[in-house]
Amino acid sequence: MRTRELFAPTLRQISGEVELASHRLLLRGGFIRQLAAGVYSLLPLGLRVVRKIENIVREEMNAAGGQEVFLPALHPLELWEKTGRAEYWGDELMKLKDRGGRPFCLGGTHEEVITQLASEVKSYRELPFTLYQIQTKFRDDPRPRGGLVRVREFTMKDAYSFDRDVAGLDVSYDKMVEAYHKILKRIGLTYHVVEASGGGIGGWDTKEFELPMETGESHYLRCEPCGYAATPEVAEVKGEIAEPTEAERPLERVETPDQRTIEQVAAFLGVPARQLVKTLIYAADGRVVAALVRGDRELSEDKLRAALGAKRIEMADRATIERVSGAPVGFAGPVGIKGAEIFADEEIRGERNFVTGGNEADLHVRNVNWGRDFEVTKWADLRNGAPGDPCPKCGQPLTGYRGIELAHIFKLGTIYSEALEASFLDEDGQRKPMVMGCYGIGTTRLMASVIEAFHDEAGIIWPASVAPYEVEIILLNHDDTVQSEIAEKLYTELQEDGFEVLLEDRPERAGVKFKDADLIGIPGQVVVGRLAGEGKVEVRRRGGESRTVTVEDAATAVRELLSTNLPG
Repeated sequence: MRTRELFAPTLRQISGEVELASHRLLLRGGFIRQLAAGVYSLLPLGLRVVRKIENIVREEMNAAGGQEVFLPALHPLELWEKTGRAEYWGDELMKLKDRGGRPFCLGGTHEEVITQLASEVKSYRELPFTLYQIQTKFRDDPRPRGGLVRVREFTMKDAYSFDRDVAGLDVSYDKMVEAYHKILKRIGLTYHVVEASGGGIGGWDTKEFELPMETGESHYLRCEPCGYAATPEVAEVKGEIAEPTEAERPLERVETPDQRTIEQVAAFLGVPARQLVKTLIYAADGRVVAALVRGDRELSEDKLRAALGAKRIEMADRATIERVSGAPVGFAGPVGIKGAEIFADEEIRGERNFVTGGNEADLHVRNVNWGRDFEVTKWADLRNGAPGDPCPKCGQPLTGYRGIELAHIFKLGTIYSEALEASFLDEDGQRKPMVMGCYGIGTTRLMASVIEAFHDEAGIIWPASVAPYEVEIILLNHDDTVQSEIAEKLYTELQEDGFEVLLEDRPERAGVKFKDADLIGIPGQVVVGRLAGEGKVEVRRRGGESRTVTVEDAATAVRELLSTNLPG
């Protein structure tokens, strides 16, 4: 490809609202253009990168036994209603109706559709198998940001395994884990495997592959000595519960007009947030539960769901909160609460004389003590983990990280196969639901993540494995006959030698060509300039080594410089 023919409009300036380096450089380098908030067009250079990523993903999925399919992006809404996810996703699920008034949605993920397809399986003899696709997803994110990192339309590889039992699922799952390790290593990314929440997908043994990056939106905890890592929602919190030493003091009712939040109440009463206890009211499979955590902690809904053994939990509505507490939202407390089981975080065992809502409007209560003032139905680890908590594996303090989620895998079990009646006849003659796994990796997000990991002030530094082109020949003086002849000769020879080559042949100043070359970040650069008359060129690795060689040795030098995926 010649740059004179390439549609890659570069930009010198970008709006100050653009926060992430990948967003800025993809726009400046002519890889993407925004159509609407969270919706982007891929230009030729961007599409070439995404196709490189997809090819790596496809090769590893095929090697792991996956079979590629292509599923509709338009889904009958009734499928999502059968699994209960239409309600769970709410406004994030993009909904529409056809001309006949039948409700549809744009697929934010494909568990329902793939399960219906797999329901054609009749016998255990047809199991196991894994299907995957690379398809567009739609999610009406209320605050898309970061270019391709958080968007409303994106491309993802999603795979689904189908087995006859959990033992088979374990095998399929391990194959996908290994495939993901290979994919990310081939691309050149450093990452952490992190225990995570199933969220709106569900299941267990859920893991995220996270790129550690301060600009990322994900938060997770990691133990540096032993490698344990988990998101705060699922991180195991273990530690000694100190026996309370403070004597119990009498209850004291305190008027707190319009003071609803932890921050407001703590400031109003002049006490630290950790002295307060939050009382959060939830509905869980028909039960009403009051969940208690310390004021400076966050409740983990994943842990509460596990402690309850519930399939689904959600914050109780205003009417339910007022019914069980007798107070408006913001003033619930465990003392005298009616019709709600009390589940309390283990950390509260070591607390005495804490402050809670008073179950009356504009009222809080000081010197509340469990055992004396209220009974706990069940004690459990219910809070989010936090930096400094002891590692559950080795006891060393956990470190807080921010990152970009690259991939997410789940063991689904029979959540979807039972709801959608995807069953098979086992060898014992019994009809059983298929046991499923789910494995997703965002291909467009991977492109942005690579740039977050590999860039400098001048622009992108592509790993050779996913670069739009492997080599860029930079012809400095378009009017110099010798330079032009050498550039054309190398353009032909390098392509014949198997390289993907971009020839910078625009009638622009040398400075413009160098700036654009560094901006778009093609890993191999061959500069045809003032040394051409001596039969020499400069061969560079973007972000790395540079050397001067003869024209005859240029191909060998390029191959040597690109022999490793990353520069340096």
